[in-house]
Amino acid sequence: MSAQPSDPAPGPGSVAAPGWRRPVPPPHPLTVADYLAIGEVEPGYTELVEGQILMSPGSSPDHNHAAMELAFQLRGCIPADLEVLAEVDVDLQLAPPDAPGSVRRPDLVVVDREARRRVRREGGVIRASEVTLAVEILSPGSRRTDHVTKRGEYADAGIGHYWIIDLGEPVSLLACHLAGEFGYADGGVVTGRHTADRPFAAEIDLDALG
Repeated sequence: MSAQPSDPAPGPGSVAAPGWRRPVPPPHPLTVADYLAIGEVEPGYTELVEGQILMSPGSSPDHNHAAMELAFQLRGCIPADLEVLAEVDVDLQLAPPDAPGSVRRPDLVVVDREARRRVRREGGVIRASEVTLAVEILSPGSRRTDHVTKRGEYADAGIGHYWIIDLGEPVSLLACHLAGEFGYADGGVVTGRHTADRPFAAEIDLDALG
């Protein structure tokens, strides 16, 4: 989930949350390495888009519940060489290391199990080339970002499968898959249960996410 860029600074007369610091605009577009060197800004979280930092608010309880429930269901489906990770930075690898970069934080990703071990050894973040499936759960401020902007970015990054979850009643899922030069194709919105045979066999109870 990524809401529209916002400034979470406390208003006049209010008290900043402990540890909160106002982000300082960078003097130039950031590489992925520059961005990772800054560290996290609280509250909420940040993403990097073509060298520019975007601020997003924290997730709602409903959003967190849906992410945890979906992660639980996915763990029962995926092959042994894959694993589910929640809210981790992903280098989209859309530019050379010395050029302005893009780092997104999907709500969930299914990645090669070795990816986390590589990060432990080498540092850095998960790479798009290690992601089998990216999942975004819509929030009021992220609908266009998730359906349009991230759909284009994740396709350009070569992430094979992208799911968009809408928690409005009834809960629905749009499953996108790469279709060559056309970017992502999809089979339309599904409610109730989502049955998939790619990127792995899965049957997801969507109502349980609501």
